[in-house]
Amino acid sequence: MFIGHFAPALVVAARPKAAGLGTLFVAAQLVDIGFAVLLVPGIEAMRIVPGITAMNPMDLHHMPYTHSLLGTLVWAILFGVIVWLATKRKAAAIGAALVVVSHWFIDLPVHIPDLTLYGTPPKLGFGLWNHPMIAMPLEGLLIGGALLYYARLTEAPGGNRRLWLLAGLLVLVQAIDWFGPKEPAYSLAVPATMLFAYALLAGTAAWAGANRRPRIAGAMP
Repeated sequence: MFIGHFAPALVVAARPKAAGLGTLFVAAQLVDIGFAVLLVPGIEAMRIVPGITAMNPMDLHHMPYTHSLLGTLVWAILFGVIVWLATKRKAAAIGAALVVVSHWFIDLPVHIPDLTLYGTPPKLGFGLWNHPMIAMPLEGLLIGGALLYYARLTEAPGGNRRLWLLAGLLVLVQAIDWFGPKEPAYSLAVPATMLFAYALLAGTAAWAGANRRPRIAGAMP
C-alpha cells in the first residue's frame, strides 16, 4: 500500500479544527518516513528479493521500531504531542495521531508477514501484494473515495483545481511504484527516493489544502 495510506489523512482533514492536509499527509506516512531514516544507519533493515511478492520486491525483514503496532503507537503519540504544541487544538492532535496509527492497519492486509505487535514474532500480514487484482483496485477505491469525500465536505475560493492536481500527482507516483523499474539491490537510493516522494506529496498536499475550508462547519460529521 502506498497512496492508499493517504485516505485517512483526507478524511480527517475534512473535519473542522483538523490539522492541515500537509501535516496529515506526513502523519499518514510517518512510520515509513521513520523507516527510511532508520535504514540509513542500519537500525532497521530490508533487502531486495525479486519475486518475494508479485507486486513488491522488498523483503522488509527488520522493522521493529516503525512497523510494530507498539512502535506505531509510540510514533503516533509523539506526533500528536507535536501537533498539539503547534496548534493548541486537541482535535487536531488526536486526528493526526489516529492517522499515524492507521498506517499499520492499512499495511496489514497487503504485507506478507513482516509486521509485528511488539517488534518480535509472530509476524503478521495477509499478503495481498501477491494478489494484484485485489490489491490494486483496493488502493484505488481507498484513495478515490477519500478524495471525493474531502472534495465534497470542503471548498476553496478557486475551486478544486489544486486538489485535482494533487490527485494527479498521487496517480502518477502510484503508477511509477507499480509499473516503474525496480532497484536490483538495496542501496541508499531506496530510502532517499522514499523520503523525496513523501516530501513531494506532503508539500503538494499542504499547497492543495491551504485555502480549503469545511463547507458548513456545524454540519460536519
